[in-house]
Formats: sequence, C-alpha cells, structure tokens
Amino acid sequence: MTTLRVTIDIFSGRPNPSFELEGAEASEAIRRLKPAARLRKQDAGLPPEPTLGYRGLVVEQIEEPDRSLPRTLRIAHGDVFGTRLAHRASDEAFEDFVLTPQRLSRLDLGDRFPAVLQREMRRFRDVRLRWPWKRPIKWPVRLVCRCAPVYEPAWWNVASRQPYNNCYNYATNYRSDTFAQPGKAAGAQYSALTCASVRPAALADALIDSPSANNKCPGEGHLVALVIWPNVDFHWYRKGRNGRWSHKPGGTPVTNVDNSGVVIADPRTADRAGYTSFCTFMTVMHGHVKLA
Repeated sequence: MTTLRVTIDIFSGRPNPSFELEGAEASEAIRRLKPAARLRKQDAGLPPEPTLGYRGLVVEQIEEPDRSLPRTLRIAHGDVFGTRLAHRASDEAFEDFVLTPQRLSRLDLGDRFPAVLQREMRRFRDVRLRWPWKRPIKWPVRLVCRCAPVYEPAWWNVASRQPYNNCYNYATNYRSDTFAQPGKAAGAQYSALTCASVRPAALADALIDSPSANNKCPGEGHLVALVIWPNVDFHWYRKGRNGRWSHKPGGTPVTNVDNSGVVIADPRTADRAGYTSFCTFMTVMHGHVKLA
C-alpha cells in the first residue's frame, strides 16, 4: 500500500511541516491527485516557486508508488506539476481535502497557523495569476560591492544543493546541506521566531550586527539582512557585487526579485509577503562563519 508524505511548502528559514498519509487515506489522496485535463500551454510552466510564503504542497510517494503518478509532484490550487505532468487534478480542491484542521493541529504550529495558511493560499493564488512577471529583470554588471559574492543562481539551483540549503545558507554563502538554523552550530539556536531571538543566534554564528549599515556595502565581507514573519518564520537576503539583493526562499530556487517580481534594491522596501518585521543588517566575514 502506498504511503504519501505531504509537505506544506511555506517556510524559508525553518524546515517545512509535513505529515504522512497511509492506507485508505493515501489511496483516496492518489485518486484525487490523478491528472484530469492538461493545462493550457500558457499555464503549463511550473508555478512561481521562489516567492516568500505558501508555494503549494509537495507530495512524495515513499512506499509502493502508484505508477500513474510521478514519485514527487507539486500541487497548487488544483494544478499538478511533476515529471511529464502539468494537469488539473481530478479533485481541484485537493488542498482543502488534505489540509484538515485535525491534520494541521497535529503539526504543533500553534492555533493561529490554519488561519495564516488560508491567507497565504489566497495570496499565492494572486501571485500565480500575475505570473510571469511582465516587467524586465535587469542585473547591472557594474561592481559596487567588490567583496560580495557573485550572483550565480545556477550554482545553487541544482538537485544536489537546492533542497538542502535555505535562505540562511544562501545569505551567508555557506553550503551546509542541513537547512542551516541560526545559532545551531554554536549551541545557541534561537528559541522564538522574533528579531530578539534570531539576531543573537546569528551573532553566535559569527555574523556581525550592522544596524547602521543603511544598505551600504561594508569595507570587508558582505552585507545581509534579517527579516521575520512574526512567530512564524525567519528569512535572509544578501547584497551582491552590483549592489542589488537576492535571496533563496527555503528549498526553492535563488531569485533576484521580490514577491512582486521587482529587482530588490533594498530589502526594507521590498515586497516580503508575511515577513513584515525588518530586524537588522548584518555583515558576513568570509571564512569566519560556521553553520549547522
């Protein structure tokens, strides 16, 4: 009998919540996921994953897979994507079917999470309706921050790195393949999803607090920025050599635009979805930081 792992792709810094379906529940889920009508060509591309907030559900068959579906697929608002798959699901309300209050309560994410999730699902629907971004994305070649990392998303956006490194890994330019958590390597991991808790955890990892940086490149190292989705998650940005910012929302691809598809000149004014609290700028000294 097939076993399914369902992951809610919503966080950037912390690991995404997941649960498993077995037996009759898994069989019913597979029936509802079966492809119906193929998506129109203009809608058949992958959903815009590298945005902050909810990005759909990732469904993995981890035992005795049903061969009519790929082992891993993504579903968002009734659209199913996977290997050779870009269809409407047989049950267009699959997310409502699987994200029941009972299942969400078992994830230990707090009483407010179901309402937060519903708001995020509506927001992501609007994002998808506006995709692809109409405005051009330009990346100037002039050097402004000579010590900063090069913007090279192709290096991060590969199967061996992308799912295992989060926004903190990317911002610090430190590949750990552990979905790094601030303070964990130093034994001082954050205890709450607040600026007051995540900032000192990053300091323990040897980042340098730079609240007066005002979006200016440091003389050494490179500038990063910490933002918080209050009591839900954290997120990091990094400033590149040309003075623009980029980021990596969780296990999704690296991108140089915000949630409105605008190139990020300053993370304080970028569209950050639920990450409404701007905490501070910090400096990463190359070779000093250790993450876990």
